Amino acid sequence: MSAIRRALGQPGLRLLLGAALISVTGDWILRVGLAYYIYALTGSTLASAVMLLASFVPQIALSSLAGVFADRWDSKRTMIVTNLLLAAGLLPLLAVHRASEVWIIYLVTTAESCIQQFFTPAQQSVIPVLVADEHLVTANALGSQVGDVSRLAGSAAGGVLAAVGGITALTVTDMASFLLAALLIARLALAPAAAPAGPGPADAASTEAARRPNLRTRLAGLRAEWAEGLRVSAGSRVLRVVLIFLAVTCVGEGIMGTLFAPFVRSVLHGTGPDYGFIMSAQAVGGIGGGLIAAALGSRARPALLFGWGAVAFGAIDLVLFLYPLAYVAVWPAVVCMVAVGVPGALTMAGGFTLLQRATADSHRGRVFGALGAVEGAATVAGTVTAGYLGQSVGIIPVLATQGAGYLIAGVAVVLALRPSTTSRPTPTTSPHPAPAEPAPSA
Repeated sequence: MSAIRRALGQPGLRLLLGAALISVTGDWILRVGLAYYIYALTGSTLASAVMLLASFVPQIALSSLAGVFADRWDSKRTMIVTNLLLAAGLLPLLAVHRASEVWIIYLVTTAESCIQQFFTPAQQSVIPVLVADEHLVTANALGSQVGDVSRLAGSAAGGVLAAVGGITALTVTDMASFLLAALLIARLALAPAAAPAGPGPADAASTEAARRPNLRTRLAGLRAEWAEGLRVSAGSRVLRVVLIFLAVTCVGEGIMGTLFAPFVRSVLHGTGPDYGFIMSAQAVGGIGGGLIAAALGSRARPALLFGWGAVAFGAIDLVLFLYPLAYVAVWPAVVCMVAVGVPGALTMAGGFTLLQRATADSHRGRVFGALGAVEGAATVAGTVTAGYLGQSVGIIPVLATQGAGYLIAGVAVVLALRPSTTSRPTPTTSPHPAPAEPAPSA
């Protein structure tokens, strides 16, 4: 636990994790509550599916481009402004009272997802600035753990608030979470953005564009920076491996999101409460896995956490989806979901650390933007594929491909990312010079 204490000795990390805990809990409250509210309002499963689509389309269309602006803008200011915009953007939900007004929810979901694309790369860019490199694995593991705690708390509270206070309670709660998160981020001790020391061709083009008011020139500079981000993502072996891994496994996540409820209902013969309990069980394992990864800290190579975590994740998923061929019951699914949360947390901590270390400060926003675009496109592809193949091939065979994909991708990561390929690049001038590291807390 000494690694965790040392990492949390960084006051900036404590503030960032606290802001994430509050805002992500609010997001889960709204997400779960809206799913319940939309179905109660319309009685249509299609209406709930449209809300999911409305959240993914902006991620595919905007994530890569938003990364360009995350590299241009001050990360702290970007996170504050986006939190305030996310809070204000929820206000139209207060006008929804009838099924005929559900289109407002779709518009708000789309707008919120658009704004979120600018927040995520800024948040990921600032983590390596807040903590020393030896604390990076621990910081990412704690961030993953915050997500699991938020999922547990928010999922439980979302259904209750939707049933008791309706959409008004959901909206006000999530708005308050964004405002509190903005207040915590405002306390981060980060220096204002500094001009880069030695701009490359793309950076020079954007600098020239900033000096001239010509719209065409500005767009050319934006396009050059975007292309530079893609070049960096494709030019690094580590980044290529991570992005390909993400493309493969997010197709699996789309399959899982589409077919897991039918798996519980039609294969395990479970009920609605059974489904909710199984889904929340993964967060329990994720909390434990986050603690393990955080405690390991710099003693574990991120590539090994990433690769072998994915192998274990895929192996447990295969057990989860294949055991009903011999024995039909709900309780083994709960056990498997708790167990799979541990390697899931290790995989996330290792993967984020690899991405952060393999990317210079000046390009980190664009790399994480590309990551988000790949994630969104692959998840939608998996969702559509599962919708067709689940009927024709069957639920179990299609879900088994998700586990097999994780397992194979994990083995490929272990083989591809040998120690010589995971060294950190020579950093360029950071937009936020790292503050002096305080003494570890007792």
